[in-house]
Amino acid sequence: MSTAAANLASLLRASSIDDHEEVLKAANAAIKASKSDLEAQHTRVVALLKLDRFEDALRAIAEGGDKLEQECIVEKTYALYKSGQLSDATKVLESAPLSSRALRHLAAQVAYRAEHFQDAAALYHELSAEGEGRPGEENDLRINTLAANAQLEWNGLGNLVDEKERQPAGEDLEAFETAYNAACACVARGDLGKASFLLKRARDLCEAGEDLSEDEKKAELLPIMVQHVYVLARLGKETEAAALQKAITVSEIPEAPTRAVAQHNQMTVGADARNPFLTQRLMQSATSLSGNDVLFEIQASVLRRNRHALDLQTQKFRGVASSTSTLISKIAAPTASTEIAGLGVINAASHARLEAGKTAITQILPMLEKRPTDVGLLLTIIQLYVQTKNLNPALSLLETFLKRLETASTPDHADVRFAPGLVAIVVALYRLQGRQNSILTELAKASAHWRSNQKESATSLLREAGVQLLKSSNSDDLASAGATFESLVSSSRHDTTAIAGLVASFATSDYTKVEPYLQKLTPVERLTAGTDIHGLLDSGVASVANTASQSKKRAAEAEPERTAKRRRKRKLPKDYVEGRQPDPERWLPLRDRSTYRPKGKKGKKRAQDATQGGAVKEEETLELVGGAGAVKVEKATAGGNKKKKKNKK
Repeated sequence: MSTAAANLASLLRASSIDDHEEVLKAANAAIKASKSDLEAQHTRVVALLKLDRFEDALRAIAEGGDKLEQECIVEKTYALYKSGQLSDATKVLESAPLSSRALRHLAAQVAYRAEHFQDAAALYHELSAEGEGRPGEENDLRINTLAANAQLEWNGLGNLVDEKERQPAGEDLEAFETAYNAACACVARGDLGKASFLLKRARDLCEAGEDLSEDEKKAELLPIMVQHVYVLARLGKETEAAALQKAITVSEIPEAPTRAVAQHNQMTVGADARNPFLTQRLMQSATSLSGNDVLFEIQASVLRRNRHALDLQTQKFRGVASSTSTLISKIAAPTASTEIAGLGVINAASHARLEAGKTAITQILPMLEKRPTDVGLLLTIIQLYVQTKNLNPALSLLETFLKRLETASTPDHADVRFAPGLVAIVVALYRLQGRQNSILTELAKASAHWRSNQKESATSLLREAGVQLLKSSNSDDLASAGATFESLVSSSRHDTTAIAGLVASFATSDYTKVEPYLQKLTPVERLTAGTDIHGLLDSGVASVANTASQSKKRAAEAEPERTAKRRRKRKLPKDYVEGRQPDPERWLPLRDRSTYRPKGKKGKKRAQDATQGGAVKEEETLELVGGAGAVKVEKATAGGNKKKKKNKK
């Protein structure tokens, strides 16, 4: 027993990173000689972790008993984390005090992988504030903090990120890891131009690095290139994205999640000109993920939507409708989840068979009666109405849905009622109709709700609501704006927009609330420096036409400006003789003048038939047969012309 222990001790003193198998053999020999040797058991666990045999390490910890488990908290947590058992790893961390720095690092990593990004960011900030780490640890903390911030941005929690950390700093451009993570945060915020620049910077830094081998450079470059393909495609640079995608060898990507994303990029870039049935076969052969090699939920949801979209293109309408309906039916109450709302949109598209316009509205509108709480279906119908320029039914549907939520007493219904996305849609529809008072009423109600039920995701809504309410001349709206900015400032004293709004709200009514924040704002003198005030005053105030009061009819074409017409000189007749009396019948028509004589044979006969001075026609009355009445006819003359009929032979 002593010999095995001595051999193990000597081996540990002389061990390097390449002889973990020898350490494991010596530890097993020592344990075989003495099963109660705690040091040998601990050494075996570490050696198994070094060899990436995580399941074996967990089994060894369980066989060692409670004493070994208490001593190997870090090792057990790490093994659970690497084997994908995140819930069990979290339970171990909750039962143990996070006293050691290594355990807090591990806790932050477990929280990050379990998508508890807020907890991960808090732990990284705490470790950075202590500043007592090993050489190089500060750079690792910076890299991991940027990664946690990027994930917060992706999940709509960017308001939790400090304003100073949201924009890339100069030090982030000095290493390819920090430049890459800063680029990911820009992608999440939608700042794709800056993200493309940072990704190119990360590639250049990685290729120029001297402390990496060629294989290590290739392994680090591939994820950067995969992300850059996505950014270029989003920017509409399809040619550049396709060229960069061809430079990526998917099979050489070591990480399974990155390899799966690269395969989907390969299928989606230039997919418009590709056979959807062939693309579907490629998607079915994509890398399958399991264990710890799984995508984050935000990535997995995008890939699920890609699969549904491809199924629609291949006309699998019934299958898509059935699968999405099953998932939607599991959510009884209305929800503002983007994942569930996206399923509602896909389900509507499957029922409409990818039709649009009035045809699609006719097909999917009856579905709203069966699923009145489906936010995705509702928004799809509203979008179709807006596309057909029919705003009234769109707004009517949305208002009915919102009133139904208001009547419910549960807090979840109220949160959905005043979800920032729904509030933004109803405000946009009101603005299209020029209903400014309705906009202010909606924003005031939303602000009151989120001030009493503070959630970080509603910060942007509160900020915009305060700005709009501040423009009103109504005292109630101004009071609501002031309360909104007070709530924002209390939660974040670095929000310059909220501070400026607070000052503007109470500058004329309550100076005591304004005074503590005046030093944090830019002085007016600096803002107006270089402005010609007298010139502006002399120019006057520009008046802007109220677009809401304008008619919706098509404006008439502008008429050309009429010029003053010159009066023509009055001309006299050619036969005019000065002093001669003009014809008194010159204003009568020719046929009514006394000098009028009809021309031609027909005219002479017409003159003879006239009653004045002409022959009077004789008439006689003939009785009809049967006493049916009588008619007057012209009396025949004695010498009338009679033509004999020729007999036909």
